[in-house]
Amino acid sequence: MDKNSTIIVTGAAGFIGSCMVSYLNQQGFENLILVDEFEDEEKELNLLHKKFIVRVEREDFFDWAQREKPNVDFVFHLGARTDTTEFDYAVHQHLNVEYSQKIWNYCTLNNIPLVYASSAATYGEGELGYNDSHEVIEHLHPLNPYGISKNEFDKWVLHQECHPPFWAGLKFFNVYGPNEYHKARMASVIFHSFNQIKQHGKVKLFRSHKEGYEDGEQLRDFVYVKDVIAVCYWLMENQPASAIYNLGTGKARSFNDLVKATFAGLDMTANIQFIDMPEDIRDKYQYFTEANMDKLKNAGYNSAFYSLEKGVEDYVRNYLAKNEFY
Repeated sequence: MDKNSTIIVTGAAGFIGSCMVSYLNQQGFENLILVDEFEDEEKELNLLHKKFIVRVEREDFFDWAQREKPNVDFVFHLGARTDTTEFDYAVHQHLNVEYSQKIWNYCTLNNIPLVYASSAATYGEGELGYNDSHEVIEHLHPLNPYGISKNEFDKWVLHQECHPPFWAGLKFFNVYGPNEYHKARMASVIFHSFNQIKQHGKVKLFRSHKEGYEDGEQLRDFVYVKDVIAVCYWLMENQPASAIYNLGTGKARSFNDLVKATFAGLDMTANIQFIDMPEDIRDKYQYFTEANMDKLKNAGYNSAFYSLEKGVEDYVRNYLAKNEFY
């Protein structure tokens, strides 16, 4: 992709979107069109010192595009309502399904390659495994409205006869890393752990409410945001077979491991206290996620992923401890 190419990033002021903007800048891309809701002052810091040509409010984007007719070479659609505790499905339907359909149709009509964010929340309890085969998608049972909305869009995509010249949906697993300061309750466990350690010298983790899992031994596939944006960039540059791909490390790790790594990043001994899980999420909680990464590897992606220890150490020492942004 030519460095003068024009690239749209939706969700550009958010966690993953702002990291994507920074990474594109590092690779020499500055003709960026940023799409998001920009009134949140906390998110404004995510875009400090980033280079781009224009910012467009999310709800104005399609009118703006029709009026301005920008010559766009690629779209990263990373904007979404990601709150798993938002149970009003209409909110997710508008942003995660209908808006995504409009982005898809815009890319199709204008012949623009597209990478969009799906989610491992689509897998629900994982009763069908964590295999990104297209055959499985119709049969998944997500546990919350967010996961349902992401799966509904994936299903819709697979039924489209008209599509962008290249497209990839990425099922993000548990992404952590810099630029999530604004995410409040929905920030990663590392972010919350760091703040608890700073305030109280200990971390509170949810007890297990499921047989077969010890407290703190709930397992997730934690993936560092620097790996996520590297994969997104690789897909833009290489454009392998269009498909929905898992994006995790392929290795499930426990919350205990995660918190111990956070303490280690602060050169402290782990001090963990267990508390009951809130009732409102207890029956919608994933106890195990682990991405089957064969499809992406077979497509040609062969860069090593950060280990949990290395990723957490980088995040804690170079960003959280210094209040730095990526």
